[in-house]
Amino acid sequence: PGRVVTLLEERGACTWGVAYEVRGEQIAASLEYLNMREAVLGGYDTKLVKFHPQEKDAEEPILALVYIATPQNPSYLGPASEEDIAAQIIVSSGCAGHNIEYLLRLADFMRYFCPQAEDTHLFSIEEALISILPCLYYTEESLEET
Repeated sequence: PGRVVTLLEERGACTWGVAYEVRGEQIAASLEYLNMREAVLGGYDTKLVKFHPQEKDAEEPILALVYIATPQNPSYLGPASEEDIAAQIIVSSGCAGHNIEYLLRLADFMRYFCPQAEDTHLFSIEEALISILPCLYYTEESLEET
């Protein structure tokens, strides 16, 4: 289906993102859905980790459930160069849309919500993808211009 953000376990590493709080009846339904999608079908392990909210009034970290990728996942593509990942993204789509949109929205999210995070890997993939895109969408007019 395509490349997605995959958390890999690495001691001392930090991951930026959003935590969602679910309550009451949402808990069982959310866990059932996520466990099916991520653990049963997806080849991920579940872990509880400390999540540090950015809000100024947050006194202590909260426990958050995360899904950590395992190489045993049949869809796990493993490490690759930014250029190879960009090439995979360009030709991939899934039930939620095209992989290009996924990557571009993720990069935009990180710039807007986590500007202090320096995700050079993500932004290098975005740059590689953008450099390939003009090669895919050409017309006779664009060829004459070059």
